[in-house]
Amino acid sequence: MASIARTPDQLAQLLKARRKKLKLSQAQVGIKVGMRQDTVSALELRPTASSVESLYKVLSALGLELALREKAGSGAASKEEW
Repeated sequence: MASIARTPDQLAQLLKARRKKLKLSQAQVGIKVGMRQDTVSALELRPTASSVESLYKVLSALGLELALREKAGSGAASKEEW
């Protein structure tokens, strides 16, 4: 699975979709990496208020990794993205 997330909300939607594809509950994801269910929920609902540590734990639980690359086109963020 290769997806592009340019905003925190897009990333949250991708994480939730992956969790559902794997047929895991938020609690099951949390148990895999020692997190509470409400922390997983917060990452899916309010990603801007979540920690980077929580993000990496959820990525691990979902069998995902973060890869960075140069942005195609202008390379700079636009106001529309944020």
